[in-house]
Parts: sequence; C-alpha cells; structure tokens
Amino acid sequence: MIRTADRMGHITEEDSFQNNLLEKIYGSVAGRMLIRPLVTPVVSIAMGWILDSRLSAAVVKPFIRFNHLDMSDYEKRKYISYNDFFKRKIREGARHIDMEPGHFISPCDCRASVYPVDEKARLHIKQTEYTIEELLRNPSLGKRYQGGYVWVLRLCVQDYHRYIYPDNALESGRIRIPGILHTVNPVANDAYPIYKENSREYSLLKTENFRTVLMMEVGALLVGRIENRPGKAFVKRGDEKGNFAFGGSTIVLIIY
Repeated sequence: MIRTADRMGHITEEDSFQNNLLEKIYGSVAGRMLIRPLVTPVVSIAMGWILDSRLSAAVVKPFIRFNHLDMSDYEKRKYISYNDFFKRKIREGARHIDMEPGHFISPCDCRASVYPVDEKARLHIKQTEYTIEELLRNPSLGKRYQGGYVWVLRLCVQDYHRYIYPDNALESGRIRIPGILHTVNPVANDAYPIYKENSREYSLLKTENFRTVLMMEVGALLVGRIENRPGKAFVKRGDEKGNFAFGGSTIVLIIY
C-alpha cells in the first residue's frame, strides 16, 4: 500500500494491481532470480515492437475500464496501438498551466518526493540509497547542487505520460546515460537499486526564475523508452519536452 498526500493534505492510498504484482515478484527469491533476464535490452526492444503493433490496440478499452480512467480530458480519436494510446494527448484547454513567475510547477502528473542535498546526502527510496554523483555519473556536477533539493516525480501507468518544461529557460545539450532498464515502482527498491540501473537522460535549464534546474527523465521496466523532442536553445514554460512510452516512469529535478 502506497500513501500519498496532495497539496491540500488529503491522503490517498494506492493498492493497484501493478504494486501487488511487484510485491509478489520482489518478495520471493525465485521472483528476484527471474526478473534479471526480463530487464535486458533485447526484451525491451521486443516488448516495444509488440506494444507498437496494431494487435496491441485490442487491450486499450479493457485497460481503460480496469483502471477507471476518465477519458474526457483527452483527444477523442481511434488509437492504432497500445503505445499510441499510452502517449495520448490531452485536449486543448483541459489543463491550466500556472504562468505566475514565482510558482515552481510540476512538469508532469506524478507522486512527488522531495529531498534536501548536502555533502553526506543519501537519497532513500524504499530502502535503496544513492548519491547525486552516482545518479548523474558526474561528481563535479553533483557537488554543484549541494545545499539544494531533489524532486523525485513518479508517474503511474494511469497518468498522462507527456511532460513539459517548468519555466522559460536556456537548455543545455542533453546527456544520455545508458543502463539496464529496471522498474521505477518503489516496491522494487527492496531488492535492487533503481536509478543506478536505469537508462536516463538529462539537461540543464538556465531558468528565468529558479536558477539552473537539472531535469532528468528515467526509463523503466521493459519498455522504458524516453522520447524527447528535438532540443532547442530557448524553451518556454509549458512547452512539451517529450513523453514516455509504456512503463512506469520517473522525472527527477535537482534545484539549487
């Protein structure tokens, strides 16, 4: 059971099929032994092909019913594959983007956790700990954010899987870190560290209102595909940066 609080302090408990399944897999020795071959690039590519195929469109309606999705916010059209549905666009005007300069907005639908960063910081996510330097594979960049905050924004399968820029900014070149795809669901952290084994991509945003923000996208189990739009020198608050293909996914923001 995962408990989250919204900005008004209301508590929501998640008891999803995905969480229950992962608890069973990672809660047994046999399950942990089986998971390794399932997170290889070959399996990821094969699953990507299946979920991009027209045959996969057959699971869209059952998925909507099973997860009780409200589709009124989304464009009304026929989906040609499951991934086409998974990357569905929200209809124009369905989401208000806060344009107040001093308000730091979330780039995505998410469950958010926030951690302070200092010299001895170890970020704990379900009994897994790692440093900023390990996450970035860049010690000097990690030290730059000492005294700041890390925002870990976790998306569930039911969420809108497109994400935006949180402010007007100059964007640096993007850094891609290859890795073994592995689940970002917090249940999985009981057995294996997540971010050390995930493929990820990040860029630095020299924002108008929040100094330089590091924005990272993290891939996930099986089809943890990160699909970012071509980079631009200047980006605007609310512009779409990209989307995830199928798989629970995460965005990390590091702010100083």
